[in-house]
Amino acid sequence: MDKRKRTRELIVFACVVLLLLAGVVLTGSSGGGHGSIREVMKDAVLHESAKISLFGLTEVNPGLISAYVVTGILIFLALLCRIFVIPKFTVIPGKLQLLLEEAVGLFDAMAKGNSPHRNKFLGAYIFTAGAYICLSTLFEMLGLQAVTTEGASISLPAPLSDINGAIAMGVMSYGVILIGGLVSAGLGGFFHALKDFSLPISMSFRLFGALLSGALVTELVYYYTALSFVLPVIVGVLFTVIHALIQAYVLTMLVSTFYGESTEKHEKKPKEQKIKEQRGSASA
Repeated sequence: MDKRKRTRELIVFACVVLLLLAGVVLTGSSGGGHGSIREVMKDAVLHESAKISLFGLTEVNPGLISAYVVTGILIFLALLCRIFVIPKFTVIPGKLQLLLEEAVGLFDAMAKGNSPHRNKFLGAYIFTAGAYICLSTLFEMLGLQAVTTEGASISLPAPLSDINGAIAMGVMSYGVILIGGLVSAGLGGFFHALKDFSLPISMSFRLFGALLSGALVTELVYYYTALSFVLPVIVGVLFTVIHALIQAYVLTMLVSTFYGESTEKHEKKPKEQKIKEQRGSASA
């Protein structure tokens, strides 16, 4: 019976696929892109033509709308957890409680391991940043549609595939490192973090480049008709999931490491100890 049931399911699936392919051929629609591949790639990076009206006030990049939507989703999920889930926590955790505790414990352990000083705020920040990066990267898989000011329909991209969103995340993370060093170690910690002035640039462009590469590869696959069947699903899911996990881990690890270095208190050696060390090195 099981073999017959599986055979029927395969036959039904094959018939559905054949009907879809027949519909594509008969309607004359193709998966290929319109316009030159150069224009497609340029618009995916700069969003010069694909602008969306923000409440009729101004025209913005689609990434900003995606950022607002992702932020709203995160706030809504946080409220649901705080109101309905956390008050029902038990000594013996259920599946959802265990999942939340493991996620929080992962970032809390990362914060304590890289920064022994003032790690409570660090744990909360890298958890929030990691959740935002992961969810905002997976967001493009939803394929939510929006209408541009020119009347065209586009799919909302990942917020961090916009250079402005990536720069904002990098600068904010660098600001957390600077303030943490100032509060914990005084001016010494602040200037220690200030020396790594290239850090926000590297974090920003690492995020932007990694997420944009996945978007460009998917656009390239969609553009050509011969590759626009089945393959985009595999490529899109693969790049999106891998980037979501890797980039969330990389940024949170970098922030926790540099935060730990900036908040570390560098104790000055007494003058007598310095003189002894200088005499010892001179006699040697």
